Amino acid sequence: MTAQRYDSARQWYAIHTYSGYEEKVAESIRQRVDSVDMADKIFDVMVPKEKQIEIKNGKRKTVEKKIFQGYVLVEMKMTEDAWYIIRNTPGVTGFVGSGTTPTPVSEDELSKIKKRMGVDEPKHNINFSIGEVVSIVDGPFKGLDCAVSEIDNQKGKLKVLVSIFGRDTSVELDALQVKKV
Repeated sequence: MTAQRYDSARQWYAIHTYSGYEEKVAESIRQRVDSVDMADKIFDVMVPKEKQIEIKNGKRKTVEKKIFQGYVLVEMKMTEDAWYIIRNTPGVTGFVGSGTTPTPVSEDELSKIKKRMGVDEPKHNINFSIGEVVSIVDGPFKGLDCAVSEIDNQKGKLKVLVSIFGRDTSVELDALQVKKV
């Protein structure tokens, strides 16, 4: 342990965890902070999540997804004992940084993460273009290929032309009900 690794300023650090263990690690850190009285050195633990829209059986629902798989953010003063507590939490594989020196998350990066987490309305990620051929993956027309005729980014909807009985029929679908061919 070298003295250069430690910085007693209160900053956010990213720690790497086993994927799928982010919540367990965050909870373990919170419990350890209480049990070993480190509240003056380890202040907050956060698993960054954002809201996304999923479609299952034709129904859309909003779910929270982790922004960074396998990472947890910790606000702390980088002291030797605080480093030791975090580093030896089950599920933690290490701090993000160069070599053995943990690198604080920049204010700019942290504000972007918090902004992404704080968005109340989930984003519609529509990266289709008009005229593009797509395949329907959900709903009564599942398995059919069709062409995109209109795009509504606000609602996350597409209008596609489906060939029914030899005629093109306009059908409105959720953008999550189609995929690129």
